[in-house]
Amino acid sequence: MKIIFAGTSKFAVSYLNYIIKSDHQVIAIFTQPDRPAGRGQKLTASPVKIFAQNKNIPFFQPDSLNSKQYEEIIANLNADIMIVVAYGLIIPVNILNIPYLGCINVHASLLPRWRGAAPIQRAILAGDKKTGITLIQMNEGLDTGNILYQIECDISSQDTSLTLSDKLSQLGLKGLISTLFKLSNNINCSIKQDKKLVTYAKKINKKEAKLNWMLSAETLDRCVRAYNPWPISFFYIKNKLIKVWKVNVLNDMSIRYTNPGEIINITHKGIQVNTSIGILNLICIQFEGKKPMLIKDLINSHYEWFIPGSQLQ
Repeated sequence: MKIIFAGTSKFAVSYLNYIIKSDHQVIAIFTQPDRPAGRGQKLTASPVKIFAQNKNIPFFQPDSLNSKQYEEIIANLNADIMIVVAYGLIIPVNILNIPYLGCINVHASLLPRWRGAAPIQRAILAGDKKTGITLIQMNEGLDTGNILYQIECDISSQDTSLTLSDKLSQLGLKGLISTLFKLSNNINCSIKQDKKLVTYAKKINKKEAKLNWMLSAETLDRCVRAYNPWPISFFYIKNKLIKVWKVNVLNDMSIRYTNPGEIINITHKGIQVNTSIGILNLICIQFEGKKPMLIKDLINSHYEWFIPGSQLQ
């Protein structure tokens, strides 16, 4: 089949690369415009754009697809299908209907659970034990189309959004190719979503990554894992923002419980902080302008920052 691919992230590259290695032909790629990134805020190309350049595949970088210009471009490509993976822009209804077989979306959740922009993070935050990949036939709604394929994977107690994304980037590859085969051969594989099971994965913002010490240690552990690698959980001490990259939950009943957010102890194994329920052990943190560091590597030089009894904000 002749395929238009729309995607932006590293996650999308896995699927794009797999399609290219199959018998199908990617005739054009749509990806988001270059965006400022990093400390210097330099304009940076998306992973999908870099891949397209390396493979000499024609690509487009519109700010929006909601224009007559791109409607005509897509129509003139005469594609059999459009595949959308972590693209980040809305596909207008008039474009959804242009390819012969329409548009399908690779979504990183077990739809109808976690429709929306941040399914991986929301699954970890909620304490879900399973997630997966769902392929849907796109329609005018937000991830509301009929399910074409679905596969599960476990969420481990150590998974971050990064590690879970890496799992999911490989999970649905074979299913995508088998779905393309079924669609091209007019084999019905379409199932309606159960409206009773719908939940929404709203977009993540930086403010919600601030650690709330009134939550339980287990909940805060999920927060740290969900917000890694972005936007990274954080707290304040001495009016300085400290990012938190890795933690674990301690169940040591001998530890003295104090006010939520109060430092109980600091050792080479971490900084132990009281929460509403349980103790959160901070293992890897980052000062502004510095690289992430294990507590064992900074305990001597920064002990005065984390004296037991100090209150984290």
